[in-house]
Amino acid sequence: MKLPSLPEGFTVKFLGDLLQRPLRSVGIESVGEGTGMMADMSRLTLEFEDSTEPLCMIAKYSAQNPTNREVAVSFNLYEREARYYSELDHQTDICTPEIYFVDVDGSDLLILMEDLGDYAVGSQELGADLHQTEIAIDQLAKLHGAFWGRVDHLEWVPGIANSFHADNMYKFCQMGWDVMANSFDVASQVNPFKDAFVAALPMLQEQQNRQPRTLLHGDFRMENLLYGTEARHEDVVVIDFQGPLLGSGFVDLALFLGQSTRTSIRRDHERNLVDRYMTGLERQHLSLNDVLDPWEAYRQAILYNWVYASVVAGTLDSSNKRAFAWMQQMVNRQLEVSLDLDIFSLI
Repeated sequence: MKLPSLPEGFTVKFLGDLLQRPLRSVGIESVGEGTGMMADMSRLTLEFEDSTEPLCMIAKYSAQNPTNREVAVSFNLYEREARYYSELDHQTDICTPEIYFVDVDGSDLLILMEDLGDYAVGSQELGADLHQTEIAIDQLAKLHGAFWGRVDHLEWVPGIANSFHADNMYKFCQMGWDVMANSFDVASQVNPFKDAFVAALPMLQEQQNRQPRTLLHGDFRMENLLYGTEARHEDVVVIDFQGPLLGSGFVDLALFLGQSTRTSIRRDHERNLVDRYMTGLERQHLSLNDVLDPWEAYRQAILYNWVYASVVAGTLDSSNKRAFAWMQQMVNRQLEVSLDLDIFSLI
């Protein structure tokens, strides 16, 4: 369908026609500023003609920031998220919001979903504590296990290697590395490895694209997790499926442990947390014979994820104070885990 310009297009007529219920009024409140980069969100409070109870929902739509929107379109993020919710979400046991409506029209996305405003949004700036990390890993294992070694039919999902996604990551990594290094004050530590990393990136992509492949979240970080705060809540709900990928599940795992978990927590529990991920996969009766050394697979994924750090922190708009703060912590943690595990020796 043809989507209006948003958020101003959230009118009584548009939403009433969309939901097929007569609306009396619509309240619009911006939410999530500085946490989600590739899309914007509003909380809609709907009052219906046929009910005295208002309904709140979250609307997610294409980013209004032109820099971030251009990146999102180049990676086809809007169509990927729409298709994930329409075609794949029901095949997993992970906790996600209820989706009321989803559609994409070229570069325009609209998702109407359950309002989970009484959950606590994860903070990448503060970082995940041990419990938050453990229950996030449990959800990750459920997602990966549902598609483990069974993804070849998902032709619309790009692979980490040999895809438009891979080409874009290579291009944006080259564009963004120096910006990341200078803006977040890590140039002296990372620039000596820049040329070797960029030269090795196609090989690293191939490495993360080997069997057994699974479906990756692609952006598994704290701001994309909602933590329960009441007894009736789920422990954690996973959101933001704009970047599903096919590749090694360790990429998602390394992204979270290396960039979202507090460094002190990671250092004290790292091997146990990698083991917890493997145990979560084993509970789904999967054959893991192809994973010869989970620890080395994890280290290799940490190295690969410098491409994520350079693209996010080097090409997206970090002028928002909240965005800059979590990007700073993301880059700092990625550097710390790389030094702790002697990651650059793998190039």
